[in-house]
Amino acid sequence: MFVDEANIHVKAGDGGNGCVSFRREKYIPKGGPDGGDGGDGGSVVFESAPDKDTLLDFAGKHHWKARNGQGGMGKKMAGESGADLLIKVPPGTLIFDADHAVLIADLDTVAKKVVIARGGRGGRGNWHFKGPTNQTPRYAEPGTEGQERNLRLELKLIADVGLVGMPNAGKSTLLCSVSAARPKVADYPFTTLDPQLGIVELGLDRRIVVADIPGLIEGAQHGAGLGHNFLRHIERTKVIVHLLDLFPMDGSDPAQNYRTIRRELEAFSPTLANKRELIAANKMDLAVDDDALEKLRRELAGKEIFPISGVSRQGLEPLLEKLWQILAEYKASQPHGASKSVLSASDEPIATVPGAE
Repeated sequence: MFVDEANIHVKAGDGGNGCVSFRREKYIPKGGPDGGDGGDGGSVVFESAPDKDTLLDFAGKHHWKARNGQGGMGKKMAGESGADLLIKVPPGTLIFDADHAVLIADLDTVAKKVVIARGGRGGRGNWHFKGPTNQTPRYAEPGTEGQERNLRLELKLIADVGLVGMPNAGKSTLLCSVSAARPKVADYPFTTLDPQLGIVELGLDRRIVVADIPGLIEGAQHGAGLGHNFLRHIERTKVIVHLLDLFPMDGSDPAQNYRTIRRELEAFSPTLANKRELIAANKMDLAVDDDALEKLRRELAGKEIFPISGVSRQGLEPLLEKLWQILAEYKASQPHGASKSVLSASDEPIATVPGAE
């Protein structure tokens, strides 16, 4: 089951109370204060883990709490600090403060950690307060409370290339042909109900992560079909492959289908609509001549069109090489370290979000 949104409540651990204690041993009747410090409460830490690909873990569990710190003890023994609560989420997870509708963390690389709620500090024991004028302090500091937040989690898959197109355009077939992914393929619309990721191996350590989303239809922005629920999963892509069925079963015009999907992309996000785009004219295995392809090229003059067949793998190599070239140019244009592969671990230190001090 694919889950890409969740609402949860997190609570960091409270700090332990300091201890009020006095040393009492044989022959040392007035040993003085020796109350130990309370332990710190555990923090709530989120980490993007490569083995997670959905927010399903949060579907039935809405309250997440770190451990409290232990209270201090006599003989200046400090209480044990509470263990941090490490919550693993898929790479690409956005963490929002639900009460203020503010984005507080974007786990956009693998193994990235962020402290969302800081644990409370342990209170000091009474031995800290002794002095010349107060040699027997009978008070200690209480531990502070750990932070708590209401969070909204939203998953945006991390991929290099996004596949878009009408239902039955052949996106799932193409993903099967170029990667080891095995999405459902059938001869009826909307066989893909959830986003799918596939990794294309081009050899020599060259790989492309491709995301396939359910097909779009006219009126998706108003809830028709599966609506825009899954378009967020290609917002992080660098390039879009617009798959067109050259021979639609409903007799529609491929060029008009292209314009329809473009309108839906623009309605969802201008940023998404402005991404680099390649057009793949699919199902060339059904063509007896080039008339349909040439007609499409005339109607979409100036567009990059690659004739392919997801079934017979015709024309896939030029398309994939062009995608790799675009991605290499994109990476070269970014500042050093600004673009990281979804498959490489992050060596960044744990970050603390504002308000979790």
